[in-house]
Amino acid sequence: MKVRVITWLVSVVARAIVCSLRLTVIGEDQAVANVPAGEGVILATWHGRTFIPITRFRGRGYWSMISTSKDGEYQNRLFERFGFHTVRGSTSARGAVACALTMAKQLRNGAVLAHTPDGPRGPLHVVHQGAIFLAQKSGVPIVPAGISANPRLLLSTWDQYLIPAPFARAALIFGDPIRVPKDLDENGRAIYAERLRQAIIDLEAQAESHVCRLAPTNRVSGTSHEPLV
Repeated sequence: MKVRVITWLVSVVARAIVCSLRLTVIGEDQAVANVPAGEGVILATWHGRTFIPITRFRGRGYWSMISTSKDGEYQNRLFERFGFHTVRGSTSARGAVACALTMAKQLRNGAVLAHTPDGPRGPLHVVHQGAIFLAQKSGVPIVPAGISANPRLLLSTWDQYLIPAPFARAALIFGDPIRVPKDLDENGRAIYAERLRQAIIDLEAQAESHVCRLAPTNRVSGTSHEPLV
């Protein structure tokens, strides 16, 4: 009951905030156009930037991988409230094998996975090879995305979770699809992990520049307007 009540309240507040945002979305149509119809895709951004995607993608039947931790139970229920399919586990922690196999099958069948390659526990902005392995085994592309909002609250959590202020400027910018070769070894996956990391960093810098250029940098409690790296 506690989980249900808290996730319901969070979903109501999140919907209200997102409805007030002046959100600019760049590159979504082009990114999707570069992925053949019926092919699955992995949408990748940082763990601390899921506030806007979870609400924008609500009701689309996208998938998400949620950790088996206690906190993951709240996240799982929240994602379900927004119409996501979920699979419990991650590509880098407990339940990794079963989770990866389940998700790879769904991707091969045309699913869209909203993924945070630095989750569920970090380190911050470090892409785990599990994300690359998943793309490698499923054969689907990874589409990186950068997200920012201004003004915003950055929580003092490991992922520096971003919550936009009501009526904030926000930007969601998609990059070009990244296709991972099937024959990569561990060193090859490390190279592609760095490529994905840099793509998300570059796109987030573009999103940050966009919202800071268009919006005044008024401070709210706990808000930081430092460039995101």
